[in-house]
Amino acid sequence: MGIRSLLVSLALVVLVASFCRADPAWNGHLTPGSTTNTRFTPYYVPPGAKSYDSSSPLLHYTGTWSESFSSAYVQKSMRSSSEEGAAMTFTFIGTGVEWFGNQDRRHGIATVFIDGQLIQDVDTYNPVSMKQQRLFWTFSLPQGKHTLKVVNAGKKQGESTGTLVDIDALVVTRGPSSDVSPAPQQNMVVSSQEFPSGSSGLDLSSNFPASAWTLVQNGSTGVHAMQLAIISETHALIVDKVEHNPLSVSGHPAWAALYNLKTHALKPLAMQSNSFCAGGTFLSNGTLVNVGGNPIVEDHTAAADFGDVDGLQAVRIFEPCDSDNVDDCRIYENHDRIRMASPRWYNTVLRISDGSAMIIGGSLKGGWMNNGTTNNPTIEYFPPKNIHGSNGLPIHLPFLIDTLNSNLFPIAFSLPDGSVFMAANRDAMIYNWQTNTERRLPRIPNGVRVTYPMTGTGLLLPLSPDNGYTPEVLLCGGSTVDDTKPGYQISSQDPASSQCSRIVLTNDGIAAGWQVEEMPQARTMPDAVLLPTGDILIVNGAGSGISGYGNVIDQVGASNADNPVFTPVLYSPSAPAGQRFSSAGMPQSTIPRLYHSVATLTPNADIMIAGSNPNLDRSEVKYGTEYRVEWLGPPYMTQSRPQILSGAPKVLGFGEAVQLKVRLPTGSSQSANVKVALMDLGYVTHAVHANSRLVYLQFSLSNDKQTLTITGPPNGDIYPPGPAFIYVVADDIPSIGVKILVGDGKSPAVDQDAQRNLLDKSTVDQYEKTKGHPKEDSSE
Repeated sequence: MGIRSLLVSLALVVLVASFCRADPAWNGHLTPGSTTNTRFTPYYVPPGAKSYDSSSPLLHYTGTWSESFSSAYVQKSMRSSSEEGAAMTFTFIGTGVEWFGNQDRRHGIATVFIDGQLIQDVDTYNPVSMKQQRLFWTFSLPQGKHTLKVVNAGKKQGESTGTLVDIDALVVTRGPSSDVSPAPQQNMVVSSQEFPSGSSGLDLSSNFPASAWTLVQNGSTGVHAMQLAIISETHALIVDKVEHNPLSVSGHPAWAALYNLKTHALKPLAMQSNSFCAGGTFLSNGTLVNVGGNPIVEDHTAAADFGDVDGLQAVRIFEPCDSDNVDDCRIYENHDRIRMASPRWYNTVLRISDGSAMIIGGSLKGGWMNNGTTNNPTIEYFPPKNIHGSNGLPIHLPFLIDTLNSNLFPIAFSLPDGSVFMAANRDAMIYNWQTNTERRLPRIPNGVRVTYPMTGTGLLLPLSPDNGYTPEVLLCGGSTVDDTKPGYQISSQDPASSQCSRIVLTNDGIAAGWQVEEMPQARTMPDAVLLPTGDILIVNGAGSGISGYGNVIDQVGASNADNPVFTPVLYSPSAPAGQRFSSAGMPQSTIPRLYHSVATLTPNADIMIAGSNPNLDRSEVKYGTEYRVEWLGPPYMTQSRPQILSGAPKVLGFGEAVQLKVRLPTGSSQSANVKVALMDLGYVTHAVHANSRLVYLQFSLSNDKQTLTITGPPNGDIYPPGPAFIYVVADDIPSIGVKILVGDGKSPAVDQDAQRNLLDKSTVDQYEKTKGHPKEDSSE
């Protein structure tokens, strides 16, 4: 049975179970010291925010409102009205506001205004009675004074028996405490539930000169963007850890969502387990797997309210979802049937040349700096393989012992000969997974560590048939902090590294060793994003400290890092040494993007930047939880661009020739510098851009410049079979990307014997406290 068939049969079981459930409400709340589940309530006041009860004199009511009292309400009181036109008005200073109230069968529709502008109609009906629910939120307001007005619309949906509207509490987000001023050119676009249908996406064509880079703030992620992957031409998948995000699903905070790249609307996704610091990749059939995580951080945060959602062995399945309508898209989990053999936190997940996933390293349980007790120095595969006698179980990797302690989230890329490059701590190697052999490479120069928590970033530079697909790797940023030091000897002010190191992975290149360059600014936790032009954009990160929160001295809020770097830098790999870095014309952000930040190329060929949350749970203190999205546009975004008009196949076979109908920009000559970029946009988390890849395809252009005949990559070594985006590039101006599948579109091979052996030889939640295992240390 293939993966798709297996998942369909398993998913049917899940769907039947969900439809049979009488009460869809979340029942995961565990009060401190209690083992009895009670109904969860999303009401939460992050550190740095302020709550206002319904009886506060700052809330002004007009019309008829009644006051009721119960221990089930915030501060034991609530105001309610069924009168059409009854209103509550509240003026506050900040960047966001949340409205909480009850939901049940008697409730109706309210209209929400911000600063006199109609924002959204909120339907507060629910077939199940639910208390302290978040009914509305926005975090996209400019810093300053604003007025929220909630009006009973006197309307209801058909199933409702009334038009009741409640005001239980309001929570004001005062805005991140920062020494920088608000970003210029902010587009105030309300978030998640607040988007009217048809609202426009990013449009720079009429606002900026053609030669300028642009930076626009537009949209809100709703769940913090710890992990990010482009899943289609219209949507990105955002995955977070379990925490009190404003976006809700089934009556509790969501920790995953689909983000519409065109309208900025959100669809929350239901997640079963905690995806805290998980990894991910697409498989050859386009299915995405999200792997690993952590138990809930008990006894430290209200996140314990979410109950038993241990994600250490989780394999979460997200099947291809390419439609503009994502209503039926969902994440599937069943740890009894689909799981890893061993627990993994901070693991890297890599699609390899046969289209399966290699799951690399990580920690056996919660912690911060890895050590010999928590280290998981193994790899395993999904689907499980019987390889090297493993029969689906983990395979020992000496490299992951030798690279302790700073070796979490290894940097890894599949190479054009089918082997795998890995970097961890100060070391690197080439791993032949088919022979289970390691080839150690020269140590990264100058004592720079490049993996968590001394986090740098890395990319496989563009592959081209012009040089026989010769592989070269770039590693940038990180830290020289001693990874044997305890946190109380490390400071948030310890300088980051500005080093970038390149190595050509041929015998001669390895003999020559790493070639060292210096970025204009030192960075830890940077994100490096491949552009279709072959250039690399470096964004995000801090000038000092290391990854994580709550571990070092001189913390800023809870952050282990400080001195955010606000200016992007462009790196041109083909330029002469000493001339490769440039920040000319780059706009400067004012949003700190530190730990848990992400950035990715989009199908539109601009760069989506989101995240930053060096905190245990949602917080509004300095370097608090960041939901705003920025869009960085290269100059080509405002220029006349090539277009792929038709002919892009759903599936592009290896070595297969297909014809694309194209329109090149007016004025392009027959000798225009045309390239066809085949790109994997990667799975992005913790500065790891796993699977990020650019392969230039062989092609020919017709005399009338309207037909491109392109040839698929030679094999799965050059481009591991799976999803890709095709961009046509003319004179360094790329088209909008078109999504395809490379290979035959089939699932990777499923070894049923290996799968059965994995299930027989492993158990679910191996480090669960209730199973008698040691308690997790889930700090970071």
